[in-house]
Amino acid sequence: MIEKKRERHLLNGNINKNNLREAYVHLSDVIPSESFLTNQGLNNEVPFHICPYQPSVHNEVCQLIRQLTHYMNDAGKKVLEINLYDLVIEILKKEGDWKWFQDNENTMNQGELKEELQSILDVENIITPTIAEKMSVAPFDVLFLTGIGEVFPYIRSHNVLNNLQKRAKEIPTLIFFPGVYQHSLAKGASLDLFDRISDDKYYRAFNILDRAI
Repeated sequence: MIEKKRERHLLNGNINKNNLREAYVHLSDVIPSESFLTNQGLNNEVPFHICPYQPSVHNEVCQLIRQLTHYMNDAGKKVLEINLYDLVIEILKKEGDWKWFQDNENTMNQGELKEELQSILDVENIITPTIAEKMSVAPFDVLFLTGIGEVFPYIRSHNVLNNLQKRAKEIPTLIFFPGVYQHSLAKGASLDLFDRISDDKYYRAFNILDRAI
């Protein structure tokens, strides 16, 4: 018990290069647990959990996600991972727009590219239904949502969460977020992408690194 408390203290609500081992131990204890998978202790809130990490350890966190997925599989639990960047490419190919973007990306400035992508990748009518479709294909125990940083700024994480909460009410969702998820009495809760870009307000999620084992 003392060791578990020590590890949670070292996490300090964010994964960084100094606590990767402790983060894996904590997550591999929490995620397969019955209390997490059955949404206990959430006070009827949506079962959304944020796993914030420093952008500098993105590659290490990707490896950590793979390790957690294997660990869950070995424990007889199914992880559904949806990477938003891969999802975007899938949608663009399905709509016949992928080659056009490849051919024309260098001719557009950042604002024009963002506008073109947002016109196709509407979060409410395109992104969220596509995620819901993938969720309906086969049973799973936990949803991992990744690729948040790769789809900024044309997809904002708080928009995805606000729309997804209508579809993901029963099974826990864990969002791996390259930045800070912080709370304050003055400003409420916010998702600060890359530790410096405020991704607007979102408060209906729990920091999984603060969750008791």
